[in-house]
Amino acid sequence: MGYITGKIKRMMFIILGTISLGIGCIGIILPILPTTPFLLLAAACYLRGSPRIHEKLITNRVFGEFINNYLEGRGIKKKQKGIALFSIWLMISITIIFFLDNILLRILLLAIAVAVSSHILKLPTLQS
Repeated sequence: MGYITGKIKRMMFIILGTISLGIGCIGIILPILPTTPFLLLAAACYLRGSPRIHEKLITNRVFGEFINNYLEGRGIKKKQKGIALFSIWLMISITIIFFLDNILLRILLLAIAVAVSSHILKLPTLQS
């Protein structure tokens, strides 16, 4: 029974990792979607679901450097920071202005935007 449960758990991590990777790929093209959190989630899920897939992701020529720079604390490029901050504030602003009437939800979204922005700004900036 434990083997089946473990196998299902690994498959769920692989599925979630693949979905996250897909959303992260879309985020590369659409600046309204943040790429970094989805790529990091994919890496974390693959690490738990399939070390082989995780290794392929972190050594991938497109994503590998980006993920490793973040995970090893080297940071992200200035352009990536700018795009991330712009996207976060654009989407939060649009949501608050056009889609939310509840003041508590507006405050919650603003708090999330401030927290995420603070995290991004505290990351080291890589020179291009």
